[in-house]
Amino acid sequence: MDIFDPEAVFRFVDLAGVLANGVLGGAVARQLRMDPVGFVVLALTSALGGGVLRDTLLQAGTPVALADPAYLLTAIAGAFIAYLIELKGKWANRFLIVIDAFALGCWAATGTAKALAVDLEWLPAILIGVATAVGGGMIRDIVVGRVPAIFGGNTLYATGALVAAVEMVILYNLGLQNVGMGVAIVSAAVLCTVARRRGWRLPGPGELSVRLPRRTRRGAGDDGGHGSGSSRRREQGWPRPRFGRLPLARARRRKPPEPNGDAARTGH
Repeated sequence: MDIFDPEAVFRFVDLAGVLANGVLGGAVARQLRMDPVGFVVLALTSALGGGVLRDTLLQAGTPVALADPAYLLTAIAGAFIAYLIELKGKWANRFLIVIDAFALGCWAATGTAKALAVDLEWLPAILIGVATAVGGGMIRDIVVGRVPAIFGGNTLYATGALVAAVEMVILYNLGLQNVGMGVAIVSAAVLCTVARRRGWRLPGPGELSVRLPRRTRRGAGDDGGHGSGSSRRREQGWPRPRFGRLPLARARRRKPPEPNGDAARTGH
């Protein structure tokens, strides 16, 4: 039996993720030197984008972010926190990394739990959880003209959301919803924070590419009696036009025959 009401825990964790993502969206607006309108827009996009995407995909009625005013107010509060407090320096950067990791775990856990609550199978539930976790940040990056960080060049981020979603599926099916939320949030936060600290990344395409062996060059003696030029042409693998030598001009005049001895002697 759970000590706390699962609905209350769900709501608290969901609003905590909204606040954290609102602060992160406001931090991006501060980096880009936006006005208060930009702070609010990026905070709403970052904090509520993943939840709206989740509820739209689930088609379970009006998105919670639009039906419950607490979500909008919490996201706007995160925008004003980032607007009033300049999160600058080493410790502020670490604070943003930590709350970003915790928010990632929050959204992955709540998105997966809500998908399971509407009787989705485990694989679509994991997909919904990951989309909820990374959807807001992805939409925010697209709005400001950046390539979303989850598409590469970043430390483990979507991987942490995937791990949290898988843990939530397992513990949810065991009837441990509150425990699943706690484990998913903590594991995602620890994995993302350590990966950021250690610089862990998924391998890029160049690191796993299979290189085909190069063709060995043939020597001048292996061309079947032809010269080295023909072997080089075959080695290039590219059809090159061949030009033969121009024939000698037939109009070349022959030297006149020397006069014979009798003509020279006779003067003719």
